[in-house]
Amino acid sequence: RVKRSYLYTQWRKMDRYERAACHRFDAVVAVSEADRDLMRDEFGLREVYDVPTGVDTEFFHPLGSAVNPRELVFTGSMDWLPNEDGMLYFVEKILPIVRQSIPDVELTIVGRNPTRQLALMAEADSRIKVTGRVDDVRPYVDRAAASIVPLRIGGGTRLKIYEAMAMARPVISTTVGAEGLPLKDGEEIFIADAPEEFAERVVRVLSDEALGARMGERGRAVVCSRFGWDRAAEKFVEVCEGVVRKNARRRAA
Repeated sequence: RVKRSYLYTQWRKMDRYERAACHRFDAVVAVSEADRDLMRDEFGLREVYDVPTGVDTEFFHPLGSAVNPRELVFTGSMDWLPNEDGMLYFVEKILPIVRQSIPDVELTIVGRNPTRQLALMAEADSRIKVTGRVDDVRPYVDRAAASIVPLRIGGGTRLKIYEAMAMARPVISTTVGAEGLPLKDGEEIFIADAPEEFAERVVRVLSDEALGARMGERGRAVVCSRFGWDRAAEKFVEVCEGVVRKNARRRAA
């Protein structure tokens, strides 16, 4: 109840701020089609566009590390409530189901400022590692067999998913975790919400090396062709030029 009240208060504050901020500008750029439609419908915006989230595919690429076929990885700032909640949820509700089929599965949580609760969780289970801040997340993603994003709350888009896909790692996510990303379940990503379904997808990927490799290769191809920084920059420039031309015509009229 306390967490729900806190999140509601934060949502009300952000809603008021975003609503006011959006109406100060000639045009607004959202990072997903869903966000674009939401701002158009909820805020009454006329000039709102979407530019997909991009990732540096030259930096995020397979490093060629030896893969641990039993290791899962999660990356993200661990002082952000949705990330902490997602990891606690995974360990408490999903991981025990996975271990019924794969007892030696390991989990590495990579991200700055892990909470005391996460640290205690790792102390209690030697197969769970909490790294804290690292200079480079890529080696951790590269050696893992799959990346997980079991988020239940929070908005925005998940760069961690594109980063893992760019490194040719299969991704298992909740619907909230993959919110705003135009990805197809079962083709470029696995999406599952119920603990049993999420665990089943994890077990499938860890048990079938060929499946994981196919999804990883497909994911990298999709990110490189559609969601690299070059693609995002091209569309952003296109939007900006269009808005400038439209305003120039209005002034000339």
